[in-house]
Amino acid sequence: MAGYTLAELALHLGCGFVGDGETRIVGVCTLFPGLPGRVSFLANPAYRRLLGRTEAAAVVLNEADSPSCLVPALIAANPHLAFARLAELFAPPRRTEQGIHPTAVVDQTARVHPSAQIGPHCIVEAGAEVAEAVVLGPHCVVAESARIGPHSQLVAKVYIGPGVSLGSRCVLHPGVVIGADGFGFARDGERWVKVPQLGAVRIGDDVEIGANTTVDRGALDDTVLEDGVKLDNQIQIGHNVHIGAHTVIAACSGISGSTVIGRRCMIGGGVGMNGHLQIADDVVITGMTMVTHSLHAAGVYSSGLPVDDNRRWQRNVARFRHLDALAGRVRHLERSQTAPMDPEAAEEGPDA
Repeated sequence: MAGYTLAELALHLGCGFVGDGETRIVGVCTLFPGLPGRVSFLANPAYRRLLGRTEAAAVVLNEADSPSCLVPALIAANPHLAFARLAELFAPPRRTEQGIHPTAVVDQTARVHPSAQIGPHCIVEAGAEVAEAVVLGPHCVVAESARIGPHSQLVAKVYIGPGVSLGSRCVLHPGVVIGADGFGFARDGERWVKVPQLGAVRIGDDVEIGANTTVDRGALDDTVLEDGVKLDNQIQIGHNVHIGAHTVIAACSGISGSTVIGRRCMIGGGVGMNGHLQIADDVVITGMTMVTHSLHAAGVYSSGLPVDDNRRWQRNVARFRHLDALAGRVRHLERSQTAPMDPEAAEEGPDA
């Protein structure tokens, strides 16, 4: 049976283990119900109760949780990260076939490395560059003068606009659009006049972009995603946005134009950001937050209201409408309590 022993996996991870080091692992699985011969992980304490019920052959966990585990375990300071590295060992290799599919259209001035794979119905336009070991899945478009860096993969139906630069080892999932025009229009009376979008998009190395996410080209300068940025599905990145290295953004977020996001930020799902903001390094923004002003210091930021019982929510909404009047009454009471007493009234005394 193929796979690795628990002791071999511990050596691969540089971590310790408890239990039978000869336990053979052939894959990964969820903690519950788990599968024989496979390894799972525990990172969230809320799932500790499942340790006694798992059928997994082994579990990756931290030292504090190891006494509760009834099966062999790998002891790691960061179980989620350790599990990710184990999953890479068992992930099936990417199937590639070098060369250009007969249905693909490649301009004669494009530069395509012999080791690249150009899939069915792809288009590679004039002056474009497709580097070593790149994979273009079905129906991808690499527009004029765009560049795809080594070992990057466009899974399927990905559009790379003119002049866009994509770094090494990037993964773009189906439906991604990089370098469409930004939303730029000038008012002319009752009409709108389109502002030509003359910039491009520059994407660093090791960037991953989820399905149907769009990154607009810059109006003048480029839109920039630095190394290691990870974008989830269905995100909108406006023109001239700059996202710092190793920032992650969850699904359905929208970043308006010219906003600068720092390095190592974590942005939850459904977040909206106004344009022209500055977001510091190491900022965490929780889901559904509306960011209307710059955030100049690292930390955790939130807005919005959590779900509530409908009847109680309706009552609270009714009260919200009276907040301004209530605040006015409070101010009036505070002023009346702190106003200086009339000297003549004070001399007359309380019985006057």
